[in-house]
Amino acid sequence: MTTLSSNQEENSKESQRYTGVKKEPRDRGTLLPQDVFCDSCMDSPSKALKSCLTCLVSYCEAHLRPHLENAKFQNHRLVDPLHDIDCQTCELHQRPLERFCLTDGCCVCLDCEEHEGHATASVGEARTQIETELQKQQEEISQRASAAEIAIGKLRSNNDVIKSSVQEVVVIVEQQFARLQTAVEEAKRGVVDALEGEQRKALRQAEGIRAHLEQRKTELMSNVAQMNKLSRSKSDVDFLQEYSEWKKGMADVHLPGPYISRTDHLTGYVQVVTDSTHELCELVLSSYKDTLQCICKSDTKSLTFDPDTTHRFLRVTEDNRKLTNTSPWQHSYPDHPSRFEYWRQALTSDSLYLGRHYIETELSGEGAHVGVTYKSIDRKGEKNTSCITGNDFSWCVGRNSQGFFTWHAGVETALDVPDIARLGLYVDFHRGSVSFYDATGHMRLLRKYMADFIEPLYVTSWLSKKDNVVFLVNEK
Repeated sequence: MTTLSSNQEENSKESQRYTGVKKEPRDRGTLLPQDVFCDSCMDSPSKALKSCLTCLVSYCEAHLRPHLENAKFQNHRLVDPLHDIDCQTCELHQRPLERFCLTDGCCVCLDCEEHEGHATASVGEARTQIETELQKQQEEISQRASAAEIAIGKLRSNNDVIKSSVQEVVVIVEQQFARLQTAVEEAKRGVVDALEGEQRKALRQAEGIRAHLEQRKTELMSNVAQMNKLSRSKSDVDFLQEYSEWKKGMADVHLPGPYISRTDHLTGYVQVVTDSTHELCELVLSSYKDTLQCICKSDTKSLTFDPDTTHRFLRVTEDNRKLTNTSPWQHSYPDHPSRFEYWRQALTSDSLYLGRHYIETELSGEGAHVGVTYKSIDRKGEKNTSCITGNDFSWCVGRNSQGFFTWHAGVETALDVPDIARLGLYVDFHRGSVSFYDATGHMRLLRKYMADFIEPLYVTSWLSKKDNVVFLVNEK
């Protein structure tokens, strides 16, 4: 009854207000896009004067008269013109949505008793408050976007520096290998010159033997002529005397061998060159390999866990290198967008990016897991994809009640190992490989994954049970 009486009074005032007012022709050309139009004008649109919250219709001055003069409409509630009037009233009570429930985040009317006791504000105040918050968020997002743009610019510049630096090193490397190739060519020429010297020496020796054989041939032919002359002697005495004289001066009929054997000498050259080449090749390859490995190892980062990502049931100690599950003790860490809220995980502050990286971690307790993932992993979700064992951009090793396993994309692979106290993790970002090693004693490969990395990788630990520990070991 109170509502009905109030509506009647308001409509009566509206009726008196417009009674006796001289009606002038309406200039329809003055309509603006933001005006509310009369829903009853069929031929041409007219500006609405009032909206009826009961009829959910807006009326111009002419079509409003029944609501002002007819008693049947006295209980209808008239308000200033509203756009989308059917969206501006409560579906349950058909009253204006005048308040905003800050608790449930929805617009309500004054008769919505289910929101009684909740913090509310007028829709205007709520909008002002929310717009202020949105403005702050927009400023923060703009600042982050600007920071991201600056970081992108720095990354592009860094990429150019990397490319130019690598090209400079490539030029130096090519120069050094050219020197090495020149040295090899000089060594080759030295060996070939020595062999050619051996050839000249052998040929000169052969020429000397040939000349000696020619001389011996002449002497032998002379002997043949004298022997023929002896056979023509008529007297036996003459024959015997001439034979005796010829025999005294007869030339040696033995001839030197016509072949000069240098096989053993040349085989020595082959052996020396072959052995030296093999030794030099092994020395060159092993020297470069060992030296480059030392350079890569010396570039290894000392990783630490990022406190802003650490779940509230986890504690970081020892210069943020030791992570422990302290359940059921929960730490009062401040809220942070990067903090894990459901899965008890933590990421390292630095990433494994551009190059080859090797780190070692110590695992303790059934439920300790460690691996790598992208920074974009969901920090607030409860689905398995928010855990390093359940998505296709994470790779990890851990232990459960059945033993040790590796996980990737939700696929669990058993490892044939009794225990792993120290785990080795090797990432070759360029080649796209993640390898896990048992580094407890003799280094042994456990599992190797191949992938096309599209983001930097962060070492991540998931400690599912109380007293689980993961410790990041710094290389000395």
